[in-house]
Parts: sequence; C-alpha cells; structure tokens
Amino acid sequence: MFNVSLDQDTAKAIYLEEVRKRIEEIEQQTLLIDIKELCKMLSLSRPTVEKLFIYNPDFPTLRIGKKYLFNRNQVVDYINRWSINVKKNGGNIEI
Repeated sequence: MFNVSLDQDTAKAIYLEEVRKRIEEIEQQTLLIDIKELCKMLSLSRPTVEKLFIYNPDFPTLRIGKKYLFNRNQVVDYINRWSINVKKNGGNIEI
C-alpha cells in the first residue's frame, strides 16, 4: 500500500502547471490566429510585429475585412526561416 501526502500549495502548483500545459496544447491546435495571438506567440509588441512581418508581402497573412488572420503552421515555418536569415546576417534587427 502507498501513502501519498501533499500540502495544499504543492497540489495547487501541480494543478496549475497541468492546466497551463493543456491550454498550450489547445492553442497549438488552433489553425488560425489573430494579431493579438501572433504578438503573444512571438513575444513582441504589435508595432514591432507590424513593422517586421505584417506589412511584408512574403509573410503569410490573410485579411478578412479589416481583420488580419494568420495560419499558425505557416507562421512557424516563416519565423524559422526568417530567424535563420537574421542569424546569418549578424543577428541584429533594426526597427
């Protein structure tokens, strides 16, 4: 027989971590994201995302009315290629 003991803080921390992981999994399943989610995904401000990516004709953007949408998988592929090119060119970006 096993006896397991957890204090409330430890149990809460474990629970919250598992919830965070599940939310992340669900977010990864979302095909289209909006600009707010794109900024969160890239950890960049909206003005920076607009300057670096949205107005770039090569960036995978869908515009529906006034709203920009992005295919998550295409964005990941683009960012991977873009970051390799940035590294090849010295790693500095002027905004």
